[in-house]
Amino acid sequence: MITNLCFHGIGACAEEREHGEAKYWVTDAVFQGVLDLVLDRPEVRISFDDGNRSDVDVALPALRQRNLGATFFALAGRLQDPASLNPHDLHELRNNGMTIGTHGWAHIPWRGLSHEIARREFVDAREALAEASGGEIVDAALPLGRYDRRLLSQLRGASYRTVFTSDRFRARAGAWLQARYSVTASDTVDSVRALLKSRMLVPEARNVAASLVKRIR
Repeated sequence: MITNLCFHGIGACAEEREHGEAKYWVTDAVFQGVLDLVLDRPEVRISFDDGNRSDVDVALPALRQRNLGATFFALAGRLQDPASLNPHDLHELRNNGMTIGTHGWAHIPWRGLSHEIARREFVDAREALAEASGGEIVDAALPLGRYDRRLLSQLRGASYRTVFTSDRFRARAGAWLQARYSVTASDTVDSVRALLKSRMLVPEARNVAASLVKRIR
């Protein structure tokens, strides 16, 4: 089994673009401490959602210093946003051995979309990010973590290699649907250490059950 850790922003959230965004930003000290914690732990994988500039300004140098890799899920609709990753940044990430994935176009839930909006989120965003980053996009992270059976079927039809959720339990290596733990502002290095050391707890078992319900509803 593997543990997927997901970050959204590092440092201070200067301006929330969505209500509650700041609670998903972690301090630089916590971020650096978590990276030190997962050194030489290949069963822990790291990813970044939302495509904030801290991904390239803070995360990339820290990852390079430790020879760690990660996947960065960018938003195609924010490529021209000065607070977000731009095409040059995506190329820099790729050139340093990082993987680029899609988080969609506009950071909206993907459940129940019209055909037109679904195409923009699943297809157009993927193509725009591939062009912007100079490479293929094969992985997707679900905005806001919401999904159901119909959405998963659509994403399989779009030939995504792996789809990442926010379900907070350990994942099977190689599984098409991968759960992740979001590291948030309330976390500390000690809380992440405890998470990595723990065996499956009751809350995690409940999350597994909730995921199963989502897959069949």
